[in-house]
Amino acid sequence: MLMRVNGVWLRLLTDWLDREGLAAQGLRARVAAYAPDDPVPLPVWNALLHEAATLRPDQPGLGLAIGDGLQPRHVGVLGYLVLASEHLGEALATYQRYERLFYGLDLAEVQMGAGEVEMRWPRGTDSAPLADEVAIAALISFLRRQLDDPSPPSRVSFLHRPLPGQAEACEVFFGCPVVFGDSHTRVCFPASYLAMPMPHRDPGLRQLLDQQAQALLAALPQPRDFDRAVQQLLVRLLPDGEVSVDKVARALHQSTRTLQRRLADRGMSWQQLLDRTREQLARQYLRDPGLSLAEIGLLLGYSEQSAFTRALRRWTGQTPQAFRMAQRPPAPANWSQTRSP
Repeated sequence: MLMRVNGVWLRLLTDWLDREGLAAQGLRARVAAYAPDDPVPLPVWNALLHEAATLRPDQPGLGLAIGDGLQPRHVGVLGYLVLASEHLGEALATYQRYERLFYGLDLAEVQMGAGEVEMRWPRGTDSAPLADEVAIAALISFLRRQLDDPSPPSRVSFLHRPLPGQAEACEVFFGCPVVFGDSHTRVCFPASYLAMPMPHRDPGLRQLLDQQAQALLAALPQPRDFDRAVQQLLVRLLPDGEVSVDKVARALHQSTRTLQRRLADRGMSWQQLLDRTREQLARQYLRDPGLSLAEIGLLLGYSEQSAFTRALRRWTGQTPQAFRMAQRPPAPANWSQTRSP
């Protein structure tokens, strides 16, 4: 399934326009075209943010300003459910449990260690710098409004490289070191945060909201047989090279127009599906030491190694060799002492 946000999330943008005193009637109309519960494909959200950026071309940290306006209503039932939680630890667990109500996918990973908690999100095919900046700024703003004088996060990381002035703007906003060009989007904070009580905790309301969230989650579309069939077909056809939408449509016994329409119903184009499938397979194949880089390129349908290298750089910011090295477990610190005599 393609990543998306809810229509109500787009109201962050119109709220920012209000604060800035910007008319931007065309942008407002494009946001208003979506009802609060409408799913909005992430590329659409990225395009709206890009249009907003043209209104303030010289403002570093634009995503910070947009995300800083977060209110629970911008996240729908998930926002109010988090708000009614007993403490922050329960709030984070609730977010992770119901994240699919927001993004359409389960993405967040939570790890603990050395007195620190880390929430992280992997790179997605449609990840964009401004959207990531808005999301993390919104998360931190939410915590600041709900918790009693919390200390700053320990560290924040972004996938993208900083634009001029952005690194400084982020460090001022978050009040902590900010890393750019990381493998994940991350927020790290002291483990003591987890015990902080939520000021609007309400067990009775939380139970009702939890029932509503479960019902909404059950109503979400699950990956269909069609999606699995297309991806399985791509896995088989890619090694032959020259895979095309026409060839896939014929193999599925339907017209090209029908296949493209069914993909569009999922907020996805043929090229997006092909690119996403290749990226997922590339990450999987590169973790297999038994496959050479040339073999992986052929399995993905690339006739030239340079095309595979360019594609992986676009997806991960790394060459195939660097990505493969990064997957290897680190050598023991005392490796010289553990070698056989």
